[in-house]
Amino acid sequence: MSGEIKISGFTFVRNGVNYDYPFEESIRSLLPLVDELVINVGIGSDDTLKRIENLAKEEKKIRFFQSVWDENLRAGGLILSQQTNLAIAKCKGSWGIYLQADEVLHEDDYEKIRSAITRADDDHRVEGILFRYIHFYGDFFIVNKNPSAYRNEIRIIRLGRQIQSYKDAQGFRKKINENRWEKLHVHNCDARIFHYGWVRPPEVMREKTVAMDKLYHQEGEGTGDNYKYKRIFGLERFKDTHPKFMFSRIEEKKWNIDLLKAPLVFTLKDTRKIIVWFIEKITGWLPFEYKNYKRIG
Repeated sequence: MSGEIKISGFTFVRNGVNYDYPFEESIRSLLPLVDELVINVGIGSDDTLKRIENLAKEEKKIRFFQSVWDENLRAGGLILSQQTNLAIAKCKGSWGIYLQADEVLHEDDYEKIRSAITRADDDHRVEGILFRYIHFYGDFFIVNKNPSAYRNEIRIIRLGRQIQSYKDAQGFRKKINENRWEKLHVHNCDARIFHYGWVRPPEVMREKTVAMDKLYHQEGEGTGDNYKYKRIFGLERFKDTHPKFMFSRIEEKKWNIDLLKAPLVFTLKDTRKIIVWFIEKITGWLPFEYKNYKRIG
């Protein structure tokens, strides 16, 4: 995207190859929308840096730098927001579009995104722009619509207003001081984020989960066997199209574990989720939805 409004893209990635992140697809899906793309490459143990270097040779919009991850920042995944904020600090635009390494944009949504930025730029109340999430689970053709899977999140922010990545980098807030953060006033653009964080071969999913646990928990603690795919409540068949940038990966890596034919794993806690799910289906309103933002349009 070019013109009077300068748009920065920003992201971070570490060990993206080892843990099978679609980070190259994510980057390629973002490039058509931005004037520059800032990539924070965490020093790791695979050839992620080499792949980013090759992308930068191919696309002059890309600027990248390396960072060292502070292994002491384990509480609540704070290292993820820290790494995001390092990338934000190097952005030169007036608006920033953010993708995590397992998030991909669909080319059909580009005009929605461009229009949303133009509209928001004229309204100085607007600090961010909201996207709608599609969470894949297990394989590329099953989506997770369990009420615990967040439906919306901010992926565009107005730069230069002390807006920073918040907590574990799911969203953003404005930093007033060390103890006070304010939710952003946002517009909704109805564009989609295709989230592939739970689509990996089971053995790779285990390795990735163990690595992520180290960012949230002390040694020896974690999510147990959470990495094992199972038929949880809220899974549905995906019947739409994937972003074009994902076609090769889906063809190359496709596997089908067909969770929808597996026995449903149900606990007493799921009773509330079922009630909430039915309310959402009937009314479009999701009770108790976590909203890290204030919608004004």
